[in-house]
Amino acid sequence: MKEINKIIQAYDAIDWAHEQVALATVVRVEESAYRRIGARLLVSTSGFWTGGISGGCLEGDALKRAQMAIARDESSLVIYDTLQDDAHQIGIGLGCNGRIDVLFTPIDPQNSSNPVELLKKIRNQRTPSVLYQIIGVNPENKRQLGQLAMENQAEEFAASIGVDRETLLGWTKTCKASRKSDVRSILTNRKIMYDILIEFVRPRVKLVCIGDNYDVNAFVSIGHELNWEVHVAGKSRKLSRYAFEFADNIHDYESVRQLPLDDYSAVILMSHDYKIDLALLRHFINYPVPYLGLLGPKKRMIKMRDELLASSPPIDLEKNTNLRAPVGLDIGAESPEEIALSIAAEIIAVMRGREGTFLKDRMGPIHDR
Repeated sequence: MKEINKIIQAYDAIDWAHEQVALATVVRVEESAYRRIGARLLVSTSGFWTGGISGGCLEGDALKRAQMAIARDESSLVIYDTLQDDAHQIGIGLGCNGRIDVLFTPIDPQNSSNPVELLKKIRNQRTPSVLYQIIGVNPENKRQLGQLAMENQAEEFAASIGVDRETLLGWTKTCKASRKSDVRSILTNRKIMYDILIEFVRPRVKLVCIGDNYDVNAFVSIGHELNWEVHVAGKSRKLSRYAFEFADNIHDYESVRQLPLDDYSAVILMSHDYKIDLALLRHFINYPVPYLGLLGPKKRMIKMRDELLASSPPIDLEKNTNLRAPVGLDIGAESPEEIALSIAAEIIAVMRGREGTFLKDRMGPIHDR
């Protein structure tokens, strides 16, 4: 979502009287590639660009392709194929040995449904979004290439290309269940073959840091850099100016209990006060969040576990798989910044369904197929 926000900011700053722009989007990936489906690059006629579709090896050609799409006022699909060791193929220097399909779409600022305007509509949603986009079509229907719609436009989108609405909604359900984008091919009742990207767009991670000591600053910093929605709870007189500057919202220890949480929220208890952490652990333990972290040594967590198990009603921490205590990945972190890094990495691993182990020990590809 950080890249999407940067693209939106650049788009809003365009002087449309003197410039035009196109959006390059990775829409299909086979084998190895530095970026995945949904990576985007915004390019202007002046040569300004933001975002990225590769590790740097494709951007030069992409700038030219984007400007060609603007000049022709039509979308185009370009395939960068480095599966074969062809020394003349663009991108071969990266050594990824993969195929990347990139869609180049000219942007009309007067069209309220252009790709960037649709991204604006979904960027602050707290539930996952699904986008439908035509990435392949018969040559005689090439004006439809790049056509994009949101999930709430499913019926209209299905009708426009002659696809059964239930089929489209079935693909949407599968996409949401897997939390992965997919490409579907279908021959419609109008005898037109379409390749349709069903893109899964995650919400921003909502990071809730509960504590007011100096180590909160490291979490605010890394959360801000990752473009997470950062909330800090503590005594305002103890919080630093840095927290007030970079956190999205500041709460006290009571009001944070009313903060809405969801499947993309991570709560970290780090007040360094046993009673405060215990009370808030009791409060948040049954919230349906994927990540609840408790800072501190294991013996502290065990003391809380025993106390909660003996309380009325009893709370069994062992049954709550979302609790991480001690919190963070085992990287030998010592400083507040290193600890924040280890916890942020663990949050990402949990959100993506990974174990957080060494990539060299992973069986199979780095990215899921």
